Amino acid sequence: MKRLLAILLTLALLPVAFSAFADAEFADGKFTAPVKLTVEVYNRYNDGGTDPTSSVYAQYIHDGMLEKYNVDVEFVSIGRWSEVDDIGNLLAAGSAPDVCVTYSYPTILTYADMGGIVDLSAPLAQYKDELSNLWNLLGDYNIYYDQDPDSGVLWCVEAKLANNARINTFIRRDWLNKLGLAVPTTEEEFENCLIAFRDNAETLLGADADKMIPYLTTSDIGWMNNQVLVAHIPNDISDETAYVYGYDSRQVLMPGAKEGVRVLNKWYNEGLIWKDFVLNDSDQADNLIKSGWVGAFGHNYDYPYRNGEDSIQASIQRAAGEDAAFVAIEPFTNDAGIPRKILSDTVDRKCFLPSTCKNVHAALLYLDFISDPETIKFLQVGKEGIVHEVTEDGAYKLLTMDADNKAVWIQNSLNNIDHTITVNGQYLGDATAASFALGYAAVDPELLTIAYNVAMNEGRVFAKFAVGAIAAENEVGSSLDNYRDTWLCKAVVASVEEFDAVYDEGQREYLEDKEGQSIIDERAAKILEVYGVEVPTDLLTK
Repeated sequence: MKRLLAILLTLALLPVAFSAFADAEFADGKFTAPVKLTVEVYNRYNDGGTDPTSSVYAQYIHDGMLEKYNVDVEFVSIGRWSEVDDIGNLLAAGSAPDVCVTYSYPTILTYADMGGIVDLSAPLAQYKDELSNLWNLLGDYNIYYDQDPDSGVLWCVEAKLANNARINTFIRRDWLNKLGLAVPTTEEEFENCLIAFRDNAETLLGADADKMIPYLTTSDIGWMNNQVLVAHIPNDISDETAYVYGYDSRQVLMPGAKEGVRVLNKWYNEGLIWKDFVLNDSDQADNLIKSGWVGAFGHNYDYPYRNGEDSIQASIQRAAGEDAAFVAIEPFTNDAGIPRKILSDTVDRKCFLPSTCKNVHAALLYLDFISDPETIKFLQVGKEGIVHEVTEDGAYKLLTMDADNKAVWIQNSLNNIDHTITVNGQYLGDATAASFALGYAAVDPELLTIAYNVAMNEGRVFAKFAVGAIAAENEVGSSLDNYRDTWLCKAVVASVEEFDAVYDEGQREYLEDKEGQSIIDERAAKILEVYGVEVPTDLLTK
């Protein structure tokens, strides 16, 4: 299959192989004739959302690029949740947009090896003087983050992760109060709260007692339960070991993570976890939480507070009263007694140009335009008086919009990150800190402050190692995620007695049959070669 894709891609690229860097005439800071540029934008197919290719935000970018550079931007919709497959198909067919974005670096490597991606090292140097916004936002660290230390090739630039908080565990504070329970500060106390929710379903839900879900997860075990897993990773794990075993973004291959999955298996068998989590998607999970039937769950650090009147927080207040609230907690501690959080590096999505890009110069100017602080501000907070107001201290406060304004100005993603592809997270200059807790319409700012502080407390960012591309990730990396979720789901729903056998067989298949071990081996070899540090490659199978 890969050979077929390579052949198709090679044929598709032949007409443009020597023209990717060709520019239209450029004078006085703009092209003398209109230049067409296609740009990828994620489509989340939100209920009540807008068409990301023609929204007011898309129009703002289009008009700004046309006026400033004489570049006519056309957006190409790519499914957010199918983005790896969608962009891969377009790359293979030679019809990808001129400016692309993905979370999957292995996808980029796959097509780079086939000649399908522009090496940005030369054009970034050539046009650097025209890209001040891009450089001011990302700096050398993000721009050259993925540059190969030996060959110097650079297949993408890394967007800035403006807020590197990742995941929180949330619990219904009003349920704790109703049952006279304290906010849990240990795993045992948290489990006891779940048991209390289960055993007092009628008190908490009345006629809906049979709908009680003490703890909710989806099939994305490693994300939704990340803090449970991380609590079982040794506190003294070295950065080198974390690099070798940490290529999976969910930390599920870290030494000790198995014991976190064992905890989930126990809870499932005790009726504390949503019994149908394997069969349903995240939208169904959200609806259950919004209905007021869920006692606790883990997710993005601010997840219950997103989307204004459609947020989980606003929904449970409508369903269960004004006192209903999810609050962030940190009951899971590691072997050193620390409520460790694994934080992200300051890199995020990867912006890249396919070799079919018709004008590399225009594409880089696009990345610079959307990195302009004024562009970011408009995309994130919209029009004053409709989407936001400015407080006396200069902070931006999002407003609850009426139906007519919402139909036009709603953002399909928090902080409009589907358009601000070079930055993820609120980025409003000096007003950022003051605006943070006001950036969620219809939510008590105190809940946001608690969530952020909890998510960042005892956070650790593992070190970056410049060892170049890992060929095994190119070969098998992007195919492992789905199997990972299947393996862990099977382990969670197994009987307690069968847990070890099911987990170990799933791990064996992941490492051997799916070739996950090849990534571990290659990373360990590169760490030894470049940094002289030896990391055992059998920590998962000892």
